[in-house]
Amino acid sequence: MSQDNCSSTRQSSQMPSVGHVEDTVGQYSYTEVSSFQVSEGNTRNMSPEPVKTGRIFMAAVAANLSAFVVGTCLGWTSPIGPKLKTEDTSDSPLDRPITSDEDAWISSLIAIGALIAPFVAGPLADRIGRKWVLLSSSLFFVLAFGINMGASEVWILYLSRLIQGFGVGFVMTVQPMYVGEISTDNVRGATGSLMQLFIVAGILYVYAIGPFVSYMALQWCCIVVPIIFDVVFYFMPESPHYFAGKGRKTDALRSLQFLRGQSAEGVHDEMAEIQSSVEEAMASKGTIMDLFKNPGNRKALFICAGLISFQQLSGINVVLFNSQSIFASANTGLDPAIATIIIGCVQVASSGLTPIVADRLGRKVMLLTSASVMTVGLTALGAFFYMQLVVGDISSVVWMPVPALVIYNIVYCTGFGPLPWAVLGEMFPANIKSSASSIVASTCWTLGFLVTYFYPALDALGSYYAFWLFAGFMVVAFFFVLFVVMETKGLSLQEIQDRLNSKNN
Repeated sequence: MSQDNCSSTRQSSQMPSVGHVEDTVGQYSYTEVSSFQVSEGNTRNMSPEPVKTGRIFMAAVAANLSAFVVGTCLGWTSPIGPKLKTEDTSDSPLDRPITSDEDAWISSLIAIGALIAPFVAGPLADRIGRKWVLLSSSLFFVLAFGINMGASEVWILYLSRLIQGFGVGFVMTVQPMYVGEISTDNVRGATGSLMQLFIVAGILYVYAIGPFVSYMALQWCCIVVPIIFDVVFYFMPESPHYFAGKGRKTDALRSLQFLRGQSAEGVHDEMAEIQSSVEEAMASKGTIMDLFKNPGNRKALFICAGLISFQQLSGINVVLFNSQSIFASANTGLDPAIATIIIGCVQVASSGLTPIVADRLGRKVMLLTSASVMTVGLTALGAFFYMQLVVGDISSVVWMPVPALVIYNIVYCTGFGPLPWAVLGEMFPANIKSSASSIVASTCWTLGFLVTYFYPALDALGSYYAFWLFAGFMVVAFFFVLFVVMETKGLSLQEIQDRLNSKNN
């Protein structure tokens, strides 16, 4: 939009030179601002315009439809695994049952793709934008579910899971960046927690459908979801931080006006702050080495990588990928498919609480609660399998697996599930955010692969070993959060940087 298109120009003592443009999208008029300066609060006679947070949540929900797709990939093995393992191959694409080693690879290969993809997705997010990287993730998902339809050999399923992993890596790297950048300080905890809600909703989707439809029907049910995401998210704005970093000030202003539901005057001061912080960060082009040279960045990386590591070491992927098998081996008398659906419902319900309370209780309190209660749930689950496999009498504890997993899932979905990603979206300056997100996402999926791949070996020795090991990691996680993690509730992105770098102002 050029100054030649401007219909009128006005000057005021409160604003720099502004050209008013009657370029209307829907009912909103946008103005092109030649420069941004924070205005003095006492020079304005008008009351500040209220921020329409519904716009922020609309964009965040649209972006998180990609997380719903991730959930369908993570939960896919739970209903599909029994179909691939059974001697009756009538509802399997293969002509024989898969071995336990093949089962481990099918479960874990998604993590290999997800740990490689961030190193592509991060730089792409800086080059073409957060929005377009998220949209492009759907190509991997559609391709993978399409390959599943024609899979006649195990290696084809391996390939499909690897491709799914690429899509997962794209989403998990870029989605926290996008949501963190479009949100105001007072709702960033809530919007950042939406990722977990949508992931578990996607998991529940395949838990609820998979056991009751054919293998092929489930692939069709999954392939439509990324297509719906692309259609919906296409109409959402790009991050104003990305536009500001590219020097596209008019586009940044338009994006911010849409997200805040305000006029150009209403978003002027926030736009000035974004422009200032982005220009300060971009003054020196960030590299991966800057993550380690700068004490503030180093601390942020340690916190984020630590939280993500403990998220995976809680054993969540083992629970997600093997829910039906866990319930079947527990021999509780409850249909494993129904028990798995119950767990999925619990995950969705508890994840729905996090956006409501994250900005009230604070990240640290919720993480401490999550770590301590998960320890109890995992210890109880380990005790059940010990009684089953060693003592041989489970009559007194036959009730234990379902409530133990319910408790575990509730506190995971309100703490270590969503909050590490919410913290990642707000911890790093613009010039290194993509590099940091790539490293943290890859750390997540490296550990996710190791835990998922080696679980069958631990399970062969005795399931209780695995669950007690996860419980031990949660004890360590509790003290990590207590002594290392910084509370970010209510802080702006700049205030978080100041605290990381030990600035008092």
